[in-house]
Amino acid sequence: MNATTYGLDVAKRVFQMYWVDGDTGEIVNHRFGRDQLIQYLSRRPPGRVALEACGSAHWWARKIKALGHDVVLMHAKFIRPFVQTNKTDAADARAIWTAVQQPGMRTVAAKTEEQQAMLSLHRIRCLLVKFRTMQVNQLRGLLYEFGASFRAGRVAGLAEIRARMAELEEALPDAMMCCLQDQLRRIDALQTEIDQLERRIGAWQKQDAACRAIAAVPGIGKLTATALVATMGDAGTFKSGREFAAFLGLVPRQSGTGGKVRLGRISKRGDPYLRTLLIHGARSVLWHTKVPTAWQSAIQARRPANVAAVAVASKMARTAWAILAHGRVYQRDHVGVRPA
Repeated sequence: MNATTYGLDVAKRVFQMYWVDGDTGEIVNHRFGRDQLIQYLSRRPPGRVALEACGSAHWWARKIKALGHDVVLMHAKFIRPFVQTNKTDAADARAIWTAVQQPGMRTVAAKTEEQQAMLSLHRIRCLLVKFRTMQVNQLRGLLYEFGASFRAGRVAGLAEIRARMAELEEALPDAMMCCLQDQLRRIDALQTEIDQLERRIGAWQKQDAACRAIAAVPGIGKLTATALVATMGDAGTFKSGREFAAFLGLVPRQSGTGGKVRLGRISKRGDPYLRTLLIHGARSVLWHTKVPTAWQSAIQARRPANVAAVAVASKMARTAWAILAHGRVYQRDHVGVRPA
């Protein structure tokens, strides 16, 4: 007898589950509390539980898998077309149950606790960097109102501000001078927290074999390597490197009819943070590589700089997927063979 398929709509306190009983054919769409759901699934024979990849979904995936069930995570945009009427918990659970049974349905790899923790560090660091940028820009703007301008760049600008403190003390009112010193202390505190987070990220990168393997790819440093491994989850979820690049939004949009397909700009789907890291790394490769490959030279010769950077970023993502999916090491002159 085939295993039962469940469509589970998760929330903070209320959980709706839809399934069809294999023995009686009865359609069940039942609401559970958190503890009730765990107890019910622990008593059921192993089945397939489908969830939307939303908040807390990865925790639920690990929890339900520990109860002996197979768990499938799906993107919300693949579930929404199967909501037939009004959007309710019961309708969402039925839509999840219907979507997971469609042939060729794409899924999301469930992340481990370590991968989720690493992504959390990246999110915290990203927000602190934004705070630091806001503080520096505000400081520049306020000082400019008093006729003081400084060199471009965060490091150079802050160094010049500190070097000209005696000059600023004479030009600024006492109240503004006190605010300037407080602002500099806040920026220093933010920088200390960012440095601490980067040390933790670097420590994880050194101890994780997957991160060390893809760090050999030019343009992939500790931030990109750890974010990529944590975001990808299981490399086997993706059928090819191009599918992983499409997951990150690094491939062109396609629009076609009548047998003719038009390629547009990059789709920009997926995680913008990881896509940004890859493109920054690609620009570093384009500008600082002393001996570029033949492919890199050709793409730079025939495409604008930004287009070439995205192309290199896409190639970096595909290379990283190939290394992780096939257990290989990076080879600079490797030539891929298209499967038959």
